This record gives sequence, structure tokens and C-alpha cells, in this order.
Amino acid sequence: MSMMELLGAWSWGAGGWAVIGLAIVLAYIVFGIAGFGTALVAGPMLILFMPLSKIVPLLVLLDFVAAFGNLLPSRRDVAKPELLRLLPCMAIGCTLGVIFLLNLKSDLLLLLMGLFISAYAVYSLWVKARPAQLSAAWAVPMGTVGGLFGALFGSGGFLYAIYLNSRLPKDAARATQSALISCSTVVRLSLFVIAGVYAELPLLMLALCLLPAMALGLWIGRRLSMKLSREAFVRLVTWLVLASGIALIVRYFST
Repeated sequence: MSMMELLGAWSWGAGGWAVIGLAIVLAYIVFGIAGFGTALVAGPMLILFMPLSKIVPLLVLLDFVAAFGNLLPSRRDVAKPELLRLLPCMAIGCTLGVIFLLNLKSDLLLLLMGLFISAYAVYSLWVKARPAQLSAAWAVPMGTVGGLFGALFGSGGFLYAIYLNSRLPKDAARATQSALISCSTVVRLSLFVIAGVYAELPLLMLALCLLPAMALGLWIGRRLSMKLSREAFVRLVTWLVLASGIALIVRYFST
């Protein structure tokens, strides 16, 4: 099949392509700043044009490229002790998440997740005096639940952000989170490959066509993040966490 025939499998017109491109740019501006949030930013716009069963694999492909793109220039800043604490817990969480996803209804978990995220974000924004650093022991629940939520909802990165931003400088936190997201994305990508999702060539061609929009969003996000102080960066991440929680609650009541 030719490229045009593959793209013809998607029925939206020029206006649809413009909206989809904008959604990807916005999602990866957020990703470039915070290292997570693409599904929660792009999902509400993409759902107008394609089913969720296509959106999630599409964003996993783009996240895979974006995470390694974020990681490569900052790999020397990765805090290996924190990474090694979180990785085993994340792997356990991802495994549990896949089991739950295949065997349980996840709608209640979606609501609980949204409520938890929103409550944490409101607390963080409202309470000024709070511990400057979490204990290393928090790597166990944060890593496990982050992996669980990542496999279930594609949005566990906020927990890594909470933990790492409390323990590391901004650059090290961003680099370490990029490494974690890269590992998480490899796991989810492998599961989709095993399930045969990427045997659909139109989906792969769509991801290829959206790479420039992803790259533009990352470039803008990185430039914006370099202009932020650590305090402003953490506060922005917290606002993104709150937006993510509200989006999940809305998604629960709209399904």
C-alpha cells in the first residue's frame, strides 16, 4: 500500500488533521516541561476522531520516541540510586496493572485515582509549609502505584514527579523521570506489540506523520522549562497534576 492509501484509512479532513496536530503539540509541550501528561492533554481532543483503543497505542509510540529524546541530552543528570529504587517497584506495578486491566473493570479505580491526584494537588498548592524531602522509603509506594496507574490509565508519571521533585534538583529530577518514563513506555510498547496492535500499518503511518508535531512540542516545552526556577517548575507540575486529576474524574462520569 502507498502512503496516501494508508493515510486514507483515517476519514477526517484538513480540519481534523489541524486539530490532531495541535493536540499533539500541546501534549508534548507539557511532556517537555513535566515529563508526563500526554494522554491527559491530547486524549480529550483525539477522542473526537478515533477510539481510545487507537489513541493509547498511538501516544505510547510517540512517548517512546519523546522519552528517549528527553533522556539522551540529559542522561548524565540521571540520579542512578533513585532510578534503581524506583525501577523494581515500577515493574511490579506495571505487572499488577496489566493483570487488573485484563481481568477487572477499571472505572472505579479511575475515579479513585482522580480523587487522590486532585486531593494531593490541592493540598500541595494550599499548604505552604510541608516537608522539603520525602524519605527514600516512599520509592516503594510511589514506584509501585505509579507503575500500576501507568499500565491502567497511561498516566502514572505524576507520582514519579512528586517523589523525584521532593528529593532532587530540577535537572536531575527531570532526567531521572525521563529514564523512568522510557522504561515504562518500553514495557507498554512491548505489550501492544505482543497483542498485535501495531500490525495495523495505518496506525504506524499516523504516528510517523505526527512526529514533527511531537518534536515541535518538545522543543517548546524544553525552552520553557529552562526559564523556570525550581519552585516555579514544581508548582507548575502540581497544577498539571491537579488538571490530570480533574480530567480523570470528568472521564469517569462521562463514561
